[in-house]
Parts: sequence; C-alpha cells; structure tokens
Amino acid sequence: MKYLIFSVLMWFFLSCSKKAENEPVTTEKTIETNVASLSEKQIQNAGITTALPEKKQVSSVLKLNGKIDVPPQNIVSISVPLGGYLQTTKLLPGTRVKKGEILAVMEDQQYIQLQQDYLTGLARAAFLENDYLRQKDLNKSKSSSDKIFQQAESDYQSQQVMMKSLYEKLKLAGINPEKLTKDNISRSVNIRSPINGYVSKVNVNIGRYVSPTDVLFELINPADIHLALKVFEKDLDKIKIGQQILAYTNNAPDKKYQCEIILISRDLSSERTAEVHSHFERYEPDLLPGMFMNADIQLDSRSVLVLPDDAIVTYEDKQYIFIPKGKRSFEMKQVQTKTSENGLTEIITKEPLEDQLCVVKGTYSLLMFLKNKSED
Repeated sequence: MKYLIFSVLMWFFLSCSKKAENEPVTTEKTIETNVASLSEKQIQNAGITTALPEKKQVSSVLKLNGKIDVPPQNIVSISVPLGGYLQTTKLLPGTRVKKGEILAVMEDQQYIQLQQDYLTGLARAAFLENDYLRQKDLNKSKSSSDKIFQQAESDYQSQQVMMKSLYEKLKLAGINPEKLTKDNISRSVNIRSPINGYVSKVNVNIGRYVSPTDVLFELINPADIHLALKVFEKDLDKIKIGQQILAYTNNAPDKKYQCEIILISRDLSSERTAEVHSHFERYEPDLLPGMFMNADIQLDSRSVLVLPDDAIVTYEDKQYIFIPKGKRSFEMKQVQTKTSENGLTEIITKEPLEDQLCVVKGTYSLLMFLKNKSED
C-alpha cells in the first residue's frame, strides 16, 4: 500500500515538472513568430532600408464648405427716384462699370417741369428778397406797418424753403442746380454708377416707363467679396476670429486662396450649423458671388514622431512597424497611428523610438515572410 501511494505521488510530481518545462518553450515560440530572420540575399531582394523616425509639426484640419457671398454694402440696386422712360442703355449682365460712368439716360416731362419751377422760383426769390429788405427799412422808420413787413418776411422765407426743396429734387434727379440756366433746360437725365464693379442684373428695356420703386440694374462691387462657410455646432469651439483658412474650388483643388475669419455667427440653423464669414486676403477676378468652395482650417500644431506611410503595415486591423534586431533580423512591433500628412504618419508606441532605426521600405515583404513562417 505504501508503495502504491509513493508511485502515485512520483507520477504527479513528474507530470507537473514536465508541464512547467514545456511552458517557457511555448513562450519562446511566440516571440520568434514576431521576428523575421532573413539572409543577405532575401534582404536585398526585398529592398529593405531603414531610417530614424522624424520629428514633425503636424496640424489637425477641419474641412468645411460654403459659397462666396457679397456684403450688403457692396450690392447696389439702381432706380430712378422720380421715375421716367428709359431712353438709352448699353448694359448687359456682366458688363464692367466704373464709378461715375453713365449707366442709362432717362427722359420725362416732369424733369422739364422741375427745372422750370426751379428757375421761376429763383426769379421770384430775388423779387421777394428785395421786397423784404425794402419793407424792413420802411418799418424801421414807421413808414410801413408791421403787418406789411411781416407778410413780406413770411413770403420771402416760404420761398427760401421752396427753393431748397427744388434744389434737392434736382440733385436727386441727377441735375446740377448750380449749372442750370434757361438755356440748358433738358428733358433727360443721366443715371451714373455709384461704384466700381459689374452689372449682375438688367431689369428694363428701351422705352419702358419705370416708377421710383422699380429697380433698373443691380451692380456688384466684387473687391470685398467674402466666403460664407457652414460650421456644425460641435466644431464651433474649435474656430476663432483671425484664424487662417485655405479655400479652394472643386474644379481647381490645387489652387488655394488665403482667407481670414472675420465673423462667427452664433445663430444656429435647423441643421445645427452656424455661418462663419471669412475675407479673402487678395481679390481674385475668377471668384464670383454664389460660387461653391471648400475650405481647410488648421486647428492646432504639435510636434510628433512620424514615419513614412510605407513603414507601417496593417495586419488583422492593427498597425505594425519593423525594428532591426541584429544584422539580419527584424522584430515586428505594434503601434498606434494618428494624423497622416504629405506621406508621413504620426506613430505612438509604449517605448521611445526617437533614436531607434525602423524599416521604411520592404515592410510588407517582412510581413509576408512572418505570415508564411507562422503557417509552416
């Protein structure tokens, strides 16, 4: 009986010892599957090269879209304050105009009547002024009653008010009262451009009568166009006034336009977006109001460790790099990747890699070698 118990204990002890000896062997095999050992010829055929990781300044980018807009002060609607018939115009949508240039010629009999009233009023104003001065002198010597003097004074002042009114009406119609005489009364007036820009709309034709409320033309000054972008509510805290923007069109994505944020709206739309207005640093004639554009905003800049994109391999949804171990061996290490920019990718590892050589070419050949080795 004692012999039987002793035999069972010896069998149990030997089994445990054998199992403990086998465990390190299994661990060693797992480590070996992460190391690729190649011959000199295999390394040469795979085109394996190494390099140190680089420190780079990278930025996260917020991508937006919107369209070119024109501020209200740069859009001018041209109308005729007194109305009239359109006599002549050569404007078409897109026509360039300069400030002070004649846009159209209007004619109407009311212009003649207005000039007549002004010139007639001037003559009567001169008469009433002389009568007022005469009655004033007579009243001082009591040769004229106060009532007659007061009537003369009232008539003169009323005429002055009427003349000032007619003066302003003439200026409003585009007629210079200072140069108006009985010899240059005209039935037409010139409509001039108040800005430099181009015509965006033409709403009239020759011979048509337009009232003061009708808009003849719409002019745009494109020198102060800006870019209105849509920003979602969750990204509003990432932008600020003065931030730089690179804008581009879908047709020419390589051509960048520098902009600066000048206004951030805090009024959210039903889509939970707000408008961000940015100003172009330089006027570009190719940019037209209403044109859709994309924009990139550089949010922040930080120093990170980067490797070329070819240095990173993806296997089973994880990212890896290879580090030389000895002369012809390369160890595969898992890394995390973040921002990619200009062929370089930010990498994050538990161990520092600043002074560690990494494989930058031939990484997929090493991955295939390890995969085939594990299958064997």
